[in-house]
Amino acid sequence: MAVEPGKIRNVAVVGHRGTGKTSLVEAMLFQGGATNRLGTVESGSTVSDWDEDEQKRQMSLAATICHLDWQERKINLIDTPGDAGFQGDAIAALRIVEGALFAVSGVMGVEVQTSRQWQRAEEHGLSRVVFVNMLDRERADFFRALAALREQLSDKCVAVHVPIGAEHELTGIVDLLHMNAYMDPGGQRESGPTEIPAEMQDQVNEYREKLLDAVVETDEGLMERYLDGQELSVEEVAHALKEAVTRGEVFPVACGVASKNLGTTALLDLLAEGIPSPADKEVPISVDGASTAAFVFKTIADPFAGRINVFRVLSGTLNGDSTLVNTRAHSKERVGQLLELQGKEHQQTQEFGPGDIGAVAKLKETMTGDLLLDAEREVEVPQLGFPEPVMSFAVTPKSKGDEEKVATSLRRLAEEDPTLVLRRDPQTGEQLLSGLSQIHVEVAVDRLRRRFGVDVDLHQRRARRAATRSRPAAVASSATASSCSSRSRGTRATSSWTRSSAASSRRASGLRSTRESRRRCSTASSPERPCRGCACCSSTAPTTASTRPRSRSRSPARSRSRAPTSRPIPCSSSRSWSSR
Repeated sequence: MAVEPGKIRNVAVVGHRGTGKTSLVEAMLFQGGATNRLGTVESGSTVSDWDEDEQKRQMSLAATICHLDWQERKINLIDTPGDAGFQGDAIAALRIVEGALFAVSGVMGVEVQTSRQWQRAEEHGLSRVVFVNMLDRERADFFRALAALREQLSDKCVAVHVPIGAEHELTGIVDLLHMNAYMDPGGQRESGPTEIPAEMQDQVNEYREKLLDAVVETDEGLMERYLDGQELSVEEVAHALKEAVTRGEVFPVACGVASKNLGTTALLDLLAEGIPSPADKEVPISVDGASTAAFVFKTIADPFAGRINVFRVLSGTLNGDSTLVNTRAHSKERVGQLLELQGKEHQQTQEFGPGDIGAVAKLKETMTGDLLLDAEREVEVPQLGFPEPVMSFAVTPKSKGDEEKVATSLRRLAEEDPTLVLRRDPQTGEQLLSGLSQIHVEVAVDRLRRRFGVDVDLHQRRARRAATRSRPAAVASSATASSCSSRSRGTRATSSWTRSSAASSRRASGLRSTRESRRRCSTASSPERPCRGCACCSSTAPTTASTRPRSRSRSPARSRSRAPTSRPIPCSSSRSWSSR
């Protein structure tokens, strides 16, 4: 039987990477009785991070849908990735929920993705709750994080919990709304509330007064009673807080340690009492005149079950074995067995009521962002506003002949993650896979190999060729003149080369004649009449002070302007000089 809309709470768990969102969802599932043990990210035993890549990298790579029952209410939790490369699922999840639970590190405070997701929640008018996590770590400070929230996000952030102790000496938390304390369970289920420690009474009274001031400012009736000194009951304050959170006038700030299951009970109470139900808030996507409407915000590409579409019921009741119309494709879709998701596990159900979240398998043409109606109508399909890819890589199959298989498998992954884009470069002919970051594309390649058995190589894309343009007439004439000038220079260079070749030939013939004269000079000379450095044997004659020829001194300027010419002394015993 379908759950009533007033008993449903749809919450997206968002925040920066590494703030403990998955551990927080795991703790709430454990405390609510949906699981029997508290899983951890390090051991890969959480309900949310069930994918092999998520367990290997110890980070969420896709949104996971879970649910639990608390105070006779069904709380649908969507654990979203915090990395900027996988923000597509977080954007889609914020589009279909009524509330957002922001996980903030007690050490780092407000980070980049926290601010971005806060702005998106502001645009959609969502109710927001903040959970300051990891307070047992070194340098963790709840009050510093609270001041950063008020300064960087909104001054409407007000504490509803305060910690007992700090860092490694943290022992519990105090619930300022119900005025009780919860002690550290050490990873077990939290027990019932206890008394507030006496040494914290002054601090608790101070922050409770700040909470009441923020709440009564949103309700005139309570403000008059509060100013008159009347005592306000817990039920009255909780009801006023829920109304203020629904209207976005107050943002409660809770605290705890998700890995130890500390603060989970008080947080679940806050979600059940503070986050509005689908009956208390307008439908996130309006469809007028449709008796049954559902919006698909996520697609799972399962190699065995095929395509699984996750949807939010906007109006009416969605039953199994019914027929709906896809407004984008203008085609009819046969709805088979409906599924209720709990991580990777799913349970069959008969129907989903308005405001509930479910899944259906094996729809033919339905994809993420499609709207399913009971009949054909002219409606505007809502846009999720996914960011454009910023990084592209070329993919080539390792085995020849797998090109078509690679393309088909990548298209199925792109159906699951619309921020992945597969295209072919028209200039280089390469098949390009584009994503939001390098790790985004690498994860897609890993999933391609694991799910579909296709191995591909990932490498940098080739550079595109520069486009050629037709040159104007003036440029063409200038180029023609330049080519003519080049030809004339080439002619001059050719003639110069001819002259230099002729000179080289003359020098070679002179060298041969010199060698012949040197042989004659060596036979004619004697120790009594030594050679004094003639032209034929100047290279072999010793250059002593008595035999070195004297040259007239020249000024430096004249030496630079004119090269000195030294006439060789003819050998008296050789006839080569006279013959030359």
